[in-house]
Amino acid sequence: MPKRGKRYQESLKLVDRTHLYDVAEAVELVQKTAAAKFDETVELAVRLGVDPRHADQQVRGTVVLPHGTGRTERILVFAKGDKLKEAEEAGADYAGGEELVKKIQEENWFDFDVVVATPDMMGVVGRIGRVLGPKGLMPNPKAGTVTFDIQQAVEEIKAGKVEYRVDKAAIINVPIGKVSFGTEKLTENFKTLMSAIIRSKPAAAKGRYLRSVTLSSTMGPGIKLNGSKLMD
Repeated sequence: MPKRGKRYQESLKLVDRTHLYDVAEAVELVQKTAAAKFDETVELAVRLGVDPRHADQQVRGTVVLPHGTGRTERILVFAKGDKLKEAEEAGADYAGGEELVKKIQEENWFDFDVVVATPDMMGVVGRIGRVLGPKGLMPNPKAGTVTFDIQQAVEEIKAGKVEYRVDKAAIINVPIGKVSFGTEKLTENFKTLMSAIIRSKPAAAKGRYLRSVTLSSTMGPGIKLNGSKLMD
């Protein structure tokens, strides 16, 4: 285990590692333990009682956080015709087709955070699937990033839409905002995201669904919540 810094050690003293906190307590504590000199991101980590190896136990979805994430996403849209104009008017940072694929291939250009594409452009986008996929940038219908409704897709992403997806270890990691948001906004974002995750419980999942729920800031210690109360 790497040795933790002095600030982390001081923050750790504020956390009872044996206690399962209520939401209000956890949100207040995560702000107190954020001791870095920058505005830290608050992260939610949820370990689920599912087996991601089985298709019927996948947990994935999207939700618009009421107060966003505190981050401005740079959006790239692959489209053609009228949909290009729609993308630009909706606020997309970049919009185009073949020329952008070429730019990514030849210049290793990745000055964007989210990729949206119309269905008729997926054949073109597929050519760079091998470089977009590992970066988590490949458009996907389940994430709402493959659609003809470009305006809605772009506006939702700009408003704070996040994707949650269980990984191979059955864990979901999603940012819920910045420490500077304050208790009320962070709590509302947390509850919105947790409700979506709970609603996404697969019928095939057996036993306890929320195995562990943890909040932490970018540089702070983990704060464990009472998952049983969240299911009530």
